[in-house]
Order: sequence, then structure tokens, then C-alpha cells
Amino acid sequence: MLNVLDVFIQYGDRILLNNISFTAKPNEKIGLAGRNGAGKSTILKVIAGDITPDKGKISYPNGYSIGYLHQDIKIKEDKTVIEEALTAFDQLNQIEERLEEINVELETRTDYESPAYTKILEELATLNDHLSHMGDMSQAQAKTERVLKGLGFKHAEMDKPVAQLSGGWKMRIELAKILLSEVDLLLLDEPTNHLDIESIVWFEEYLKSYSGTLILISHDVRLLDNVTTRTIEVELGKIYDYKANYTKYLTLRTERREMLQSAYENQQKTIKEKERVIERFRAKANKAKMAQSMMKQLERMDKIQLDDAHVKGMRIKFPEPIRSGDDVLEIKDLAKHYDDLVVFEHANLSVKRGEKIAFVGQNGQGKTTLAKIIVNELDKTKGLLKIGHNVQVGYFAQDQDKRLTGANTLLATMENASPPEMRTKLRSILGAFLFSGEDVDKKVMVLSGGERMRLALAVLLLKPMNLLVMDEPTNHLDMTSKQILKQALLDYKGTLIVVSHDRDFLDGLTERTIEFRDGKIKEYLGDINYFLEKRAVDDFRSIEQRSKVTKQKKQKSNLNSNQTHEIKKEIQRLESKIEKLELKISDIETEMADPGFYDCADSAKTIEKHSQLKKQLQEAMSAWEAAAGKLE
Repeated sequence: MLNVLDVFIQYGDRILLNNISFTAKPNEKIGLAGRNGAGKSTILKVIAGDITPDKGKISYPNGYSIGYLHQDIKIKEDKTVIEEALTAFDQLNQIEERLEEINVELETRTDYESPAYTKILEELATLNDHLSHMGDMSQAQAKTERVLKGLGFKHAEMDKPVAQLSGGWKMRIELAKILLSEVDLLLLDEPTNHLDIESIVWFEEYLKSYSGTLILISHDVRLLDNVTTRTIEVELGKIYDYKANYTKYLTLRTERREMLQSAYENQQKTIKEKERVIERFRAKANKAKMAQSMMKQLERMDKIQLDDAHVKGMRIKFPEPIRSGDDVLEIKDLAKHYDDLVVFEHANLSVKRGEKIAFVGQNGQGKTTLAKIIVNELDKTKGLLKIGHNVQVGYFAQDQDKRLTGANTLLATMENASPPEMRTKLRSILGAFLFSGEDVDKKVMVLSGGERMRLALAVLLLKPMNLLVMDEPTNHLDMTSKQILKQALLDYKGTLIVVSHDRDFLDGLTERTIEFRDGKIKEYLGDINYFLEKRAVDDFRSIEQRSKVTKQKKQKSNLNSNQTHEIKKEIQRLESKIEKLELKISDIETEMADPGFYDCADSAKTIEKHSQLKKQLQEAMSAWEAAAGKLE
């Protein structure tokens, strides 16, 4: 059990943590909530021993192991991916080496009754207990490969030198090492920042089954909701403990804040009344003593503070775009190569006016590359890319905040990007993004990551555009800012292409999902939830098919040439049937996606037909799998 007791931390005049205390029980999964800068990461650092508090202490049982993934990591680069990940088992290696030493020693010793011999036997028992819990090195290799694969590494990449990897992929190795260590307490600070959607889904399942204690900081609402059962909010140096996941906590917090607001207003009335009495009595000799007594009472009063960070948010409204042609973007047989490296090829995509589309897939599969080709920041290798009539493109890059000039002030940054007609509105736009008064004269270099992202969004609003391409726009944004941005994009009247791995952000935002995988792109006619459901079904079908094929392998030696020929003909017939059924289903789903579909008199018949076709498709797929299995 972890105990955090009366931890106090102060930086200059600011009290960051004001005597906070809480306990984390075994197997408990806790989310830390609060605005950026409230002290969430500091709490993890104190627990991990990276920071010593001014007062207070952290306690836990002897032998209690802690794994801490913070936002800034330093990883050795002289090993391959698999070698570095296997360092998580260094302790296991040491245990096995020590066991071997003890066994050799026991073969030669004869002092069976001595205390020294008893001590060795006790050590042997303890080490064997550890070994049975951790497994042996033969199991470690397989376990490491499974975790690395879950976090997005392909088998061929496991022998790649760490030095050749980007910072995000190095972070995945560090995360793998912590997960493989099977510690008693996991401290994770924004672990999904460098993960793609598939890896996040795997990671979420891993954490749900994790048997230790977890304290998690994340801006991924769905991850918090699906994994945590308790939320600790950090606000104005204090903590508020809720026995709920993140979404339920929001409801409970609103109720608490309403009560706090009422208490604050009542206290302010009391203070003002006392101040009026003090002011009236101060000049009167016979009342001066009473006035002084009341002044001391006010000074001793525990003043209620309100943090307006949760009610104060950006105000984003994208300018009304001019009308573009119906065909906004046309891509045919597009490819991008870097020498021998094929990023993607044979990419085909058609985008109509007003559509909202998500690009998803593993990192390195070409999402950002295609986005940059669309906005003319990269050249294509071959194929056709045509921007439609009257299309004005706006681009928000993944590193948009880093493209800002650090030496400029916020106001100068806006002035440099602004068309003449917007110059008079710059201060009000900055105010809408929570930069007011003297803030506009700050240098960009002193801004936090979240503040830089807000400024980058403000710059984006200076010019009207009817095709908006956004690459990971929620990086560094807090929960409130993400929701405000999402609503602004839902209200946006232009065409949107967004690259993101944030499931909650994409939920309901887009109506088409483009998956980048193995050098190809594949379209799903639905939002992120539809995509994840379809991928889960496809993966299950693939596993099921492999299972059936394995069971049917014994049959192949009994087939003669005529039987083989007939089975091949049957497979071709079924493949043709499947293709036709899928085409019919796709046409009906397009019809059903029309907002006026359910107003039609025949909508019920169409829905019934769709259901029948889906059933026929499932039957055809099962028949195809059975036939294909006979030839294996």
C-alpha cells in the first residue's frame, strides 16, 4: 500500500501542493485530473523519489517496486530494440546467476545444522519465489516480443538499433520495459502521447488486466474511463478524491463546484458586511476595540478560493468559408517513396465539399506524409493529386507550435500572419484564446506547450479556408480545450481532414475513416468507433480462419486433382458472390447515411434488405473459409 502523507511543495510565493494526503491500495487504478500546471506530474515525481517535498513523506512496504514513465526520457542507444527491452529482466538475470551460485555452494557444504547454512536455504527459497513470479529468461524473450508488438513494433524492427529511432519510438521501448518489469506500482505520465490508436487499444487492455496499483495522468478520456475507477483532482494546491472514473468525476465535480460557488458567495457577503462594520466602528473610540477584534477574525478566516480554469475556456469559431466546388480533392494511384523506402502506393481518395475525414493508423504509415503532400509541403513520387475549384487550404502541422518564432511576442506573431483587414481584431482574437492584457507582449519562447498550441490555433483563424488539414491538433491541449476545439470543428462549414489518435476527440467528429496500413490506405464509411469495431471483427475473422485452416490441414493429402479443381472453382464462385454482396451493402449503407433516409416510406424495407444481405455475406464468408481451408 502506498501512503502520501501531508506533502507540501512551494516554489517562490506559489504553494503548489498544500499538505496533500492520500492512500493507494493494491490493485487500485487511479487517474490524476486537473489543469495543466496544477501539480499532477509533481505528485508522480514525489512518489517516484525524483523530487523531495518541503514537508511530508511517502511510505510503502519493504521491497515495494515502482515503475515511472515520465514525459522526458533518456534511453541508451547502444543496443537493438529487443536487447534494450530485455534489460527489464536484468534483475531476473541476477536472480538466476545467484541461484546457480547457491546450488554450486550447496553441493560442497556439509554444515547442515549451522546458521549460515540455514540462511543460504532461506535466500534460496526467497529467490525461487521471485523466480516463480517473474518466470524465467526463456519466457522473458517471448513476453518481450508480445509487449513490443502490442506497442506497435513489427517483428523485423526488433533487431533495429535504438539509435535509429525517433523520440516517440524510444518512448515506446521505455514503456515496454516498465510493463515487463511487473512492478507493484505504475506511475504513467501521458503514456499515449506517442502511441497510435491500435497501440492505445492494446495498451488499454493491458492496463485493465494489470494486477498492481496504477496512477495515471492522461488527456485520453476513453483510456481513463475504461481503466480507472478513482479520480484524484489537483486544484489550487489541494486534492479532491472521487470514487469514479473520469466522466463520472466530471458530473460529481460540477455538483461540488456548485456547492463551493454558493459557499463562496455567502462567505463574500459575510466578509463585506464585516468590512462595512469595521469601517463604521474604526473611527469611534468606544467601538475601536470591537473593530480590531473583527479585523483579526477576518484575517484568521479560511478564505474559499475558486479556480476558474475549468469554467474559463477558449472561444473558437472558424471564419465562414467561401464555397468551393463539389470535388474538393481527388487522389488517384498516389505514391510516396524515399529511395527504397515505400511509404505508401496506389492511394486513391475522393473528398467532397463539407466532408469530415479522419486519417488513422500506426505511426510511420504515411498519415502525416499524405497530409503534407495535400498541402504542398512534400512532393509526391507518382500518381495524381488534384485540388478542386476555389479550394483554399489551411494547414495545422503536428509541430505547428514549434514553427512559431520564439523571439517574437504573441502580438507580433499574429501581426506577421495577419492579412491587413484582420489587424484591428488581433487583440480580441488573442483574448478569445485566453491571452489578455500584458500577455500579448510575452515572448513565444516563455510559453508552455499548451499555450503555444493555443497561439498556433489563433494564428490559424486569421485566414478563411474551406479545406482544413489538421495533424494531431490536440497535442498539449487540456481536456477543456480539446472539447472546445472539437465543437468548433463540428460547427465548421468547410471540409476537414484530421490526423489523430485521440479516440474521444474523433468520436462523432468525422463520418469517414481512412486507415494507413502496410503501405496502403483503406476506407471505412463511419467514425472512429465504426472503424475500431470493423478492425476487431476483421482481426477475429483472420484468427478464426487460421484456426480453421490448421484443423483442416489433415484433409489436403486426401484430395485428388479433380476434387482440388472443383474446390478452386467453388472458391472463385464464392469470391465473386462476396464481392457483389459487399458492393450492394456499401450502396445501401451510403443510402442509409443520408439524413433524410428515415423519412422515406420504404426505409423499413431497405433496412430489412440490408440485414438479409449482411447475413448472406456472413454465410458466404464462412463457406469461403471452409473451402479455402481444404486446400491448405
